Amino acid sequence: MDLGALGQRIQRLRRERSLTLQELAEQSGVSVSMLSAVERGGKAPTVVVLDRIAGGLGVRLAVLVSEPEAERVIVRRAAEQDVVDEPGGWQRTILTPVVPGVNFEWIRSTLPPGCTPGSYPAYAPGSHEFIFVESGSVELTIDGERTVALGEGDSIYLAADVTLEYANRSAEPCTYYVAALIMRPRDAGTRFTT
Repeated sequence: MDLGALGQRIQRLRRERSLTLQELAEQSGVSVSMLSAVERGGKAPTVVVLDRIAGGLGVRLAVLVSEPEAERVIVRRAAEQDVVDEPGGWQRTILTPVVPGVNFEWIRSTLPPGCTPGSYPAYAPGSHEFIFVESGSVELTIDGERTVALGEGDSIYLAADVTLEYANRSAEPCTYYVAALIMRPRDAGTRFTT
């Protein structure tokens, strides 16, 4: 749970009701110091404390802990997608919206004929990547040891705690998609996912 977002939600509901911290403390049976710490996101309240705060605000507990609809649905229009043009004609488009706290990316990449963009460092253990080739072919080298060739319609899953190298050794461009669930970002100073 995002304690900062929870605190902001409680503070917003309190202010909408024109309640001071003292008044909410009296109505909820939760101390002013605890309420203040929760609103600042500095303290993780127990379920009992959250239930008391909800009662003091006159809302159900679920209202405090569920994400507002505006945060549950995020649309990223085509014009807002990040397009990264790399040397050698390699192009990546980041298709997914940025969602705070969610390290998931869905990327469309196009490798021109003969393009070998380089090596990408491993993610933390527990990260996952799925790759699907829409057109053309791509060769993946995993941890510098194993090479896998993928053609149109092929897909692969791999634990993303390995280094990856991509290469298009054909005379045709290759378009592929990467869906990555990342346990943490790659080290600072490295490129984003493939």
